[in-house]
Amino acid sequence: MKYISTRQQEETNIKTAILKGLADDGGLFMPEYIPKLASEFFENLPNLTLQEIGFRVAREFLGESISDENLKKIIDEVLNFEIPVVKISENINSLELFHGPTMAFKDVGARFMARMMAYFSEGKSMKVVAATSGDTGSAVASGFFGVPGIEVYILYPKGKVSPLQEKQLTTWGENIKALEIDGTFDDCQAVAKQILSDEALNQKFTLTSANSINIARLIPQSFYYFWAFGQLQKLGKPIVFSVPSGNFGNLTAGLFAKKMGLPVQLFIASTNENDVVPKFLETGNYETKPSKQTISNAMDVGNPSNFERMKSLFTDDVSEFRKEIESYSFSDEETKSAMITVKNEFNYILDPHGAVAYLGLQRYSEKSSQDFVGVLLETAHPAKFVEVVENVLKEKIKIPEKLGAFNKKEKQSIEFSADFESVKNYLIEEK
Repeated sequence: MKYISTRQQEETNIKTAILKGLADDGGLFMPEYIPKLASEFFENLPNLTLQEIGFRVAREFLGESISDENLKKIIDEVLNFEIPVVKISENINSLELFHGPTMAFKDVGARFMARMMAYFSEGKSMKVVAATSGDTGSAVASGFFGVPGIEVYILYPKGKVSPLQEKQLTTWGENIKALEIDGTFDDCQAVAKQILSDEALNQKFTLTSANSINIARLIPQSFYYFWAFGQLQKLGKPIVFSVPSGNFGNLTAGLFAKKMGLPVQLFIASTNENDVVPKFLETGNYETKPSKQTISNAMDVGNPSNFERMKSLFTDDVSEFRKEIESYSFSDEETKSAMITVKNEFNYILDPHGAVAYLGLQRYSEKSSQDFVGVLLETAHPAKFVEVVENVLKEKIKIPEKLGAFNKKEKQSIEFSADFESVKNYLIEEK
């Protein structure tokens, strides 16, 4: 299968798409078509393991670029933790994506991407660049830590990630470098894109991205939509996924799954006050804006990268978007209220991002007369936002051992202004 830039000026194979991350024309790589899975796959879906699903789906995108044996080994290593579907209420379920090593959904994509890059790079040296609004960085750091020949540079916004998230970003050392940018996530993302497209840097180094602009992050994120659907299809009702959305990689992966044949009724793009996509679906006009800081900080994105992929999937037609997606935005106060309600009524603790997804299902339920099964994507363990959660719920949250271990480590970061040239000079001096 060929991979083509969303800006149509570059065409390549999956190996190059993964190793480059960003196309030379500034676009994002997309498969030339979304492959369809056979009907037998869906008939047997409830009986398949998560690993079997991952292998079947990944094989469609990777073709002959990797042997079945090597792909199965990678999938088994990546998906070596549970992704349970937990019932919250009669018609709402939580897809818990936080049981991996850094306790965030991005463990799935980052671990897959790190192994695919290591496989395709064949031991050659590379510099991997990732901007993060919270959880991407820690998952990328965990996935790439100690991988020979790969240096990782994580750009994160100073003072705009939770204390525990910051510890998870900055305490690795060795081949993981944390760059603390005095700005917003959008500033970090802009600098990362400039690095990846800079001609001088590309002549000097082999550069690639570890953000969801890399197609290797999106492919594995589609796995858990199939998995959750398989657990719930026996209920015989339409299934609606509510996705807490910032850079829109997670939602784009869900759209991949649907276009492969998964009969999802609807996706809800649930956002905080950074409401670029809800406004687009309402008005038909896409207008980026500076991001606002909220308690669901991983979604504080005013110019989501993966919107470019979504436009490609829907041929830039807002009416096509509206057939597949509803999108709502919610304030911090609404998010806090949802966290309290779910804890009091169902004894389930949501992190702020999961709470936004819960609100999306509630809003859809109010306007729809249809009986449906709702699935919210719970993208991070509540303890990753312990200050917010404890302040909202007025109770102590137990810190899992693998998170608590980060608090005992020393922060190591290098501070920069939101200036591309200063970061570029650092990379050059780093050799």
